[in-house]
Amino acid sequence: MDSKTLFAKAQTLMPGGVNSPLRACKYVKSEPVFIDNAKGAYLWDVDGTQYIDYVFSWGPQILGHQEPSVSAAAHKAIDLGSSYGAPCLGEISLAEEIKKLIPSMEMMRMVSSGTEATMSALRLARGYTGRNKFVKFIGNYHGHADAFLAAAGSAAGTIPGTPGVPEEVISHTLLAHYNDLAAVQEHFETAGDEIACVIVEPAAGNMGLVPPAEGFLQGLRDLCTQYGALLIFDEVITGFRLSLGGAQERFGITPDLTTLGKIIGGGFPVGCYGGKQEIMEQMAPMGGVFQAGTLSGNPVAMAAGLATLKRLQECDYEALEIRTKRMAEELTSIITGKGQSVFLATIGSAFTMYFSDKPVVSMVESSQCDAEAYATYWQQMMAHGIYLAPAGFECAFTSFAHTDEDFEKTLEAARKVQF
Repeated sequence: MDSKTLFAKAQTLMPGGVNSPLRACKYVKSEPVFIDNAKGAYLWDVDGTQYIDYVFSWGPQILGHQEPSVSAAAHKAIDLGSSYGAPCLGEISLAEEIKKLIPSMEMMRMVSSGTEATMSALRLARGYTGRNKFVKFIGNYHGHADAFLAAAGSAAGTIPGTPGVPEEVISHTLLAHYNDLAAVQEHFETAGDEIACVIVEPAAGNMGLVPPAEGFLQGLRDLCTQYGALLIFDEVITGFRLSLGGAQERFGITPDLTTLGKIIGGGFPVGCYGGKQEIMEQMAPMGGVFQAGTLSGNPVAMAAGLATLKRLQECDYEALEIRTKRMAEELTSIITGKGQSVFLATIGSAFTMYFSDKPVVSMVESSQCDAEAYATYWQQMMAHGIYLAPAGFECAFTSFAHTDEDFEKTLEAARKVQF
């Protein structure tokens, strides 16, 4: 069956026909294509159309789809059993590799998603400090746990309010605009002895890509230290993408807790949270803070994640960043040359082209971008075989599998776009 037929059938079985809201492509006034297979930098839909991929499962596939060593590791693991619900060697091996690359994670726990990782880290911060309030940033997305859905980014940003989340649940959530250090300081001055933590995407990736302003992350670190709160870096997106050691290595800031996902599973469902040993020892069975999961430490995900991190240590991050920036700048130049205003944000192997005539430094500016123009751009780029995120407030990702020819084909597609 073709994508149109499949989507019609899916809508009778799943809300909106999808298992995650943005996939419905409503933001870009289209219907989704159904993917049949993927390899390297490419996707093929059920209709046989090939696309150059810039979504990569929303970030995990930094090596490209079906990277040989990752696929081999996953096949080997699954031949030994897909799930045990018991300790396995892979948990130790992956944890050791993560600790080597991100030393601030002295002790960690594997879970099955980024949402699990962030909700568990928040619970741990509250349990460790004995406080309930926490600071989050408008437009940052930390998964769909209730407490985080106050002014969230990503797909939650397209839904007014937070139906199903009682006001009392988010009453302890203190909001500030990203890059607004003064607002965070005001929260601490007002309720410093009640704030358990500040959680932040060290480079925002769910209102489009927004790098931190100079001094912003260090200011958060200083405030948390001053008031006895924990600093949590949500590196589900930035971990092993902005650098081999994540955003904390790139920006030189050490958080108390870190959450990871995406890349550390090599494409399989996974999450992880960790940090200082004295904090992590508050988790059951050592301490009283409870969290559990049947598929936590799944052996297939552990094997794929370990193979991914091993392979990444052989890759040239700097070269990919240079190539990504050059391509993104050329892409922006092509679109602005057509009379369409664009503001480009790029760092590492990620970029966002905001259809806006002013810089984007927070959710305020991101929400004011031209959604109609992005929808026009997306529809035509898809028609020319370029697979982009179906919303203007998401990142585009490059990979080590992209060739210069792929980038040139992307630029050629952009030259054909008409607004």
